[in-house]
Amino acid sequence: MARLPRLSFAGLPHHVIQRGHNGQPIFLQTADYQLMLDLLLEYARKFQVAVHAYVLLPNHIHLLLSPEAVNGLPLMLQSVGRRYVRYFNDQQGRSGTLWDGRYRCTVMQPERFVLPCMSYMDLNPVRAGLSDSAADYAWSSHGHYIGRRVDRLVTPHAQFWGLGNTPFAREDAYAQLVQAGTDASQQSVLTDATLKGWALGDAAFVQALQKDSPRRLVKGRAGRPVRALLKPQ
Repeated sequence: MARLPRLSFAGLPHHVIQRGHNGQPIFLQTADYQLMLDLLLEYARKFQVAVHAYVLLPNHIHLLLSPEAVNGLPLMLQSVGRRYVRYFNDQQGRSGTLWDGRYRCTVMQPERFVLPCMSYMDLNPVRAGLSDSAADYAWSSHGHYIGRRVDRLVTPHAQFWGLGNTPFAREDAYAQLVQAGTDASQQSVLTDATLKGWALGDAAFVQALQKDSPRRLVKGRAGRPVRALLKPQ
């Protein structure tokens, strides 16, 4: 079966996962993490893609991105991936692929999924046993959102601005949201949709997107009614 084209819609948030080949590490030292952040900033600006959130883990990365143009997201990710592989291979004296195939991606309905996705991303280091709390992990955007540092890479989504009328109120509300965590069903839906390339949203959202997409956006036979994928908790 032919692979479905990856999703990319202008002005909407996309959750992206890129894994190392066979689960191998893609970051081995501090300089590796820092270069990845530098490349994300460089190419996000070049291709006009807003980076709402990120987490860099030893063997994979998560990104929450909104491109201004349809081709902005793939152009950014291809450029970052190629530059980083050249650097990593040179540093490690290796050759060949670093990535486990293509990046995986889903587009999501902002009001239903942006904040749960950010929380899910921030808690990945905790679930992986890399940190006791999201706030203690250095290689994510969480510190920016709770007011511990200013991250030039991050462009907050409108859903974050809606958490409060002042910076302190937003930071406190977001910290509480992450502390509350994401339940197993939310984690499963976010991961499954991203890895399989299906759109995340209610029926009306997906049906509106389908008008502008030549490929199916949800699992199932062509012509089947679109089902809402997840009710907010």
